[in-house]
Amino acid sequence: MSISTSVLDDLFQRSPHLRSQLYFKSSLTALSHAMEDQVLAAGGQPLVIASFQRERFYRQEAHRYLKISALTSQVYVLAAPETSFMSGSEHYETVAFDPTDQLCHEWHLVVIGQQYAACLVCRERQTTSNAVDPGELAIDQTRRFEGIWTFDRQVSYQAADILLERILVYRPDLAAKIQQAKAMLWVDPGVGLEVDPDPFAQRLVTHLQAGQYKLLKAYRSIAAQERKERLVNSITMAIRQSLKLEDIFTVAVDEVGQAMQVCRCLIYRCKSTDATATIAYEYRRDSKIMPLAGEVWSLKSNPLFQAVVQQRVAVAIANTQTEAALDLTPLHSTLERWQIRAWLMVPVIYQGRLLGMVELHQCMTDSHSWTEAERSLVEAVAAQLGVALIQAESFANLEDLNQQLEALERTRSNLIAITGHELRTPLSTIQVCLESLASEPDMPAELRQVMLDTALGDAERMRKLVQDFITLSRLESGRVQWHLESLALDECVDLALSSIHTRQTDDHLPSIKAQVSRQLPLIQADGEWVVEVLSKLLDNACKFTQPAGEVIIEAHQNGGKMLEVTITDTGRGIEPNQLEVVFDRFYQEEGALRRTAGGTGLGLAICRQIILGLGGQIWAESAGRNQGSQFHFTLPLAQDEVVGAIVVATPTAPPTAKVRQSHRKRAATG
Repeated sequence: MSISTSVLDDLFQRSPHLRSQLYFKSSLTALSHAMEDQVLAAGGQPLVIASFQRERFYRQEAHRYLKISALTSQVYVLAAPETSFMSGSEHYETVAFDPTDQLCHEWHLVVIGQQYAACLVCRERQTTSNAVDPGELAIDQTRRFEGIWTFDRQVSYQAADILLERILVYRPDLAAKIQQAKAMLWVDPGVGLEVDPDPFAQRLVTHLQAGQYKLLKAYRSIAAQERKERLVNSITMAIRQSLKLEDIFTVAVDEVGQAMQVCRCLIYRCKSTDATATIAYEYRRDSKIMPLAGEVWSLKSNPLFQAVVQQRVAVAIANTQTEAALDLTPLHSTLERWQIRAWLMVPVIYQGRLLGMVELHQCMTDSHSWTEAERSLVEAVAAQLGVALIQAESFANLEDLNQQLEALERTRSNLIAITGHELRTPLSTIQVCLESLASEPDMPAELRQVMLDTALGDAERMRKLVQDFITLSRLESGRVQWHLESLALDECVDLALSSIHTRQTDDHLPSIKAQVSRQLPLIQADGEWVVEVLSKLLDNACKFTQPAGEVIIEAHQNGGKMLEVTITDTGRGIEPNQLEVVFDRFYQEEGALRRTAGGTGLGLAICRQIILGLGGQIWAESAGRNQGSQFHFTLPLAQDEVVGAIVVATPTAPPTAKVRQSHRKRAATG
């Protein structure tokens, strides 16, 4: 049994004066909830008819109709069955119509009480493409409907009459009850106090506010991202179009000044040991700001510059007149002359070497607190300027530095690709999951848990990526304080293996064998960083080795002063010409855009920086593709171990306690 005529078309025939309007699903949801809330607030014995397209849409609202049925016996719910929906009269009348019925394309809600009436009769606009999965419709807020929404009692009567006739076709057993319902349609509402429409209005306002908030939030996010991308892209474009530093700095100083809306922006080249610098590139917001271009800027007597040199990070001052962390007394005349009230100084650094400085000044009478977003934006520009300076120096010595330039370009392109993939992809997933949880409060618990698990998993993936970026930055900038002590290597190996088994299930891991003697001499190293190296090398070996393969950890004394550790795997192997570049930052054997094993290409670069910092060496060996690989690194022996025969020293605290305490500290902060 199927009815091919549309309820909306029947209503237009009875009321030719009606005109169809366009609605989005989110609008219909808001209107429907507002009408249902009005029924719940008004009470009485109203007639309520709701027609859902599919059973799954009805399931999302079933609890609301249980509440409504407690107020009135005249409640009818229609839907096309998918699993368990069927005609019945348990709490209210349910009507299962044929899936080929025109009702499958319509959305109806009619409520008629003694002192109010409203109806919503809509038909979904059919898309031109049939490739859309019907299962996605439940969360698709872009679906469009055309139809009528009105408080007109006469139109509501007609809509109710049409729907009751449809119900009678599928449920002839309800003839007496439907006759009673029809009799209600023509009862004089009488004279009395009108029901307060506040519940309906409040619900609509709530939905409008929520929608407006989400829209503004999205606009702010898009605007901030567009601002950063436009700024970095404009400077990157200038770098690509010209190797002349004056062209690049001119573009950068104007773009940064305008984007940050500061009174003054300065960019100049300098080194850590420079006493002065000449300001060659300046942006001023207007002509009232005193120009600094051409002035000799004191650096040696500038506490702010010296703080940047020592810390190798940006330093910000919200109010130069009340600053307590730095003694700005030597700058008193400078601050007064150039009217500097708020000051941000961001270093241009490449591989730990200071190449220049970006300064932002606010000359207003009020203080200005530099936000983390502002600092991050200028730091991104400073990073690009560092690339530009290195490129200029490299091309000045093209024959000697050609290889370095190629590595720099590869690093930049891989950085863009990895940032786009490893950050944007999980961010998009997290956003979709959170929006679904926020917009669908009646989501089944199983699906809600899936959404939460997905968002948490991708958040952890992003955390690891950011942690690798921070770790490599600290190592390369020389901001790591090494805590050297006498340690037993086997304790570090045990902790690294424990970390591997904690993060991954054993059925995805190859066989890992540790052949490290407990009689080996102690090493002089930083325990937490040694565990970090072992964990990353083991992760790398397991990643490129099939579960049926094998990973072996060995160690032996190399000469009289070093201990050599070897991690051997039976995995994919490395081509001989790639054995050196695998330790480069962002290196990916398959390319950043088509890798299958995942990762950021930072792990081996971090390992190299750690081992070099501890006074050792690291290298790789492989016979070629599918021949497995070996990673070796050396660490210095404890001083007690290098005198005469090998004697195992006894440290002030047991090695196990030292290493575990250090590892727990790093895990807590990482």
